[in-house]
Amino acid sequence: MTPSQSNCYNSLFGRKEIYAIIETGGKQYRVDPGQTIDVERLDAPDGDTVELDRVLLIADGDRVTIGTPTVDGAKVVATSKGAGKGEKVIVFKYKPKVRYRKKTGHRQFYTRLVIDKIVGPGVVEEKPKKARRRKKEVTESGT
Repeated sequence: MTPSQSNCYNSLFGRKEIYAIIETGGKQYRVDPGQTIDVERLDAPDGDTVELDRVLLIADGDRVTIGTPTVDGAKVVATSKGAGKGEKVIVFKYKPKVRYRKKTGHRQFYTRLVIDKIVGPGVVEEKPKKARRRKKEVTESGT
């Protein structure tokens, strides 16, 4: 499906395409709800909820909100799926005619995040209601 077909599909069935551009670890990412991304290592254990508040842009259908430099009150809620290490990068230093050679490697740590939802500016987040216990009705017999 090409991008123009997906836009047509979304408009036919009344779906809104929402995405955001966030900044974390000095890098920028375009994220959609349900997407999995690898970001620079965060202190978030597996299964923990992470709120990314450096949102640079939010696009919700035809409405686009651009931050200066960030969108105030906007955030992206994600769930951590653990940490890992990236591919090894070989660093080889060499200077000709002086017999200098140095070979080292590097593996970058990352945290895998699953994007749960994108919260726009001014949207009040709904808190789940606590279940209340009903009081027992007292009958005439006393039970």
